[in-house]
Amino acid sequence: MTTNKTPINIVWFKRDLRLYDNEALHNALNAPHKTLLIYCFEPLLMNDSHYSNRHWNFIKQSLIDLNKTLSLYQTKILCVSSDIIPLIQALSEKFDVKHIFSHQETGINVTFERDKKMKRFVRNNMIQWSENINNGVQRGSKNRAQWVEKWNDFMNQDCYRNALNPNQFVTLQTIKQLENDLNTASLDTVSNPLRQQGGRSQALKYLESFLKSRHKTYTYNISKPLHARTSCSRLSPYLAWGNLSVREVYQASKAEVNSKNSRHLNAFLSRLRWQAHFIQKFEMEFEMEFVSVNKGYRKLVKKVSKAYQKAWQDGLTGFPLVDACMRCLNETGYLNFRMRAMVVSFYTHHLWQSWQSATTYLSQQFLDFEPGIHFPQLQMQAGETGVNTLRIYNPVKNSYELDPDGDFIKKWVPELSELEYPFYHEPWKMTTLEQAMNQFFLDENYPQPIIDLKTSRLNASSVLWGLRKEKAVREDAKRIKAKHINNPNNGNR
Repeated sequence: MTTNKTPINIVWFKRDLRLYDNEALHNALNAPHKTLLIYCFEPLLMNDSHYSNRHWNFIKQSLIDLNKTLSLYQTKILCVSSDIIPLIQALSEKFDVKHIFSHQETGINVTFERDKKMKRFVRNNMIQWSENINNGVQRGSKNRAQWVEKWNDFMNQDCYRNALNPNQFVTLQTIKQLENDLNTASLDTVSNPLRQQGGRSQALKYLESFLKSRHKTYTYNISKPLHARTSCSRLSPYLAWGNLSVREVYQASKAEVNSKNSRHLNAFLSRLRWQAHFIQKFEMEFEMEFVSVNKGYRKLVKKVSKAYQKAWQDGLTGFPLVDACMRCLNETGYLNFRMRAMVVSFYTHHLWQSWQSATTYLSQQFLDFEPGIHFPQLQMQAGETGVNTLRIYNPVKNSYELDPDGDFIKKWVPELSELEYPFYHEPWKMTTLEQAMNQFFLDENYPQPIIDLKTSRLNASSVLWGLRKEKAVREDAKRIKAKHINNPNNGNR
């Protein structure tokens, strides 16, 4: 059947908000026909409880940054408030849509269901849809045979440089006409100086400063809540939303390794693979969004306490380091890994709340929300995998060890800022006289601890170690190891 419509290809941006090392863009630009770049602010995600305005602001900032570059080539990304299928239908009324290019998304269940509908739609409408591997995560894998080798091979392949030419794109004039007919999304954002801004320009600044100087204290400060904020790469949101590819970060970091910094940069490189490992795990076990990966733990029932949950969310548990971490996360969207593990451990072990009840609140706060990291990590820190070491973090011990002078605590829990050592770690140890002398009163200026640390730890340890010994947990642990640890000695984690 002939048509008078102009044939086009479409690049559907999702969590790959970059032009450099973007295989979907590369493939589109090397295919026949001009390319239209699109981003959908999909109601199915805009209304999903895992997302919050801080994510959409970061994405909008990233799109603005991309469009600044694309203006040099007389084009831009068409940003529309629409689910993907209605948008393609609308575009198909104006163009002969030949081919859609995007990356494979390891996302939450709603995106998985969307992609299944999308496959049926393009097949029924004779549109080709090509999805490329994203950051070395393999789709369709049944086990981890040769996974490390494949990931290493992917990381060492040349990055897609994507030399751009205005003749390759649908023009600005045409896109402006489309904007008049479609529900165009506003890219206006409210800047928050406490949060990292989106965009490749910002991402490259963080990458450059990390490789130039900040990495020099990486292994020393990685666990410290205050110093990790500068010693760690801070690239996680730029990787989560695709301003940078893992491959380009891997190659840039590897190129900087020398005899003086090898300890720090090699540790960082290992964590890039560790990140991919968890996303691969979620890709292969997507039900982890809802239930424990180890089926033996699915019978575990914890009593819901809305009061505990609210105190934890607001940073009012009476445990200074926990409260400082939660308040910091709420304001900035960032915590270093050790503190993330600690606040989840405190929530699931000491407060004895289910990890499922923490998923949406934490995902909304983490600026770098990555489903493939989020759900496996929650389960690992909750001690419900049956294969990872059970760690019940002591927030007081961590406070003394990782924030000895209380600098982080005093910054985020200012009501403790005038207290002397050791009371900013354990304010409940103050006598009535000491409270009066400091004009600081428990339950008035700062809450008493909402739980007894020793009792709660014993309870969690007893229940979880008891379950770990049960046949159902042990049997499913074997399945998990067989699926995700092909050879414990070859580097697969």
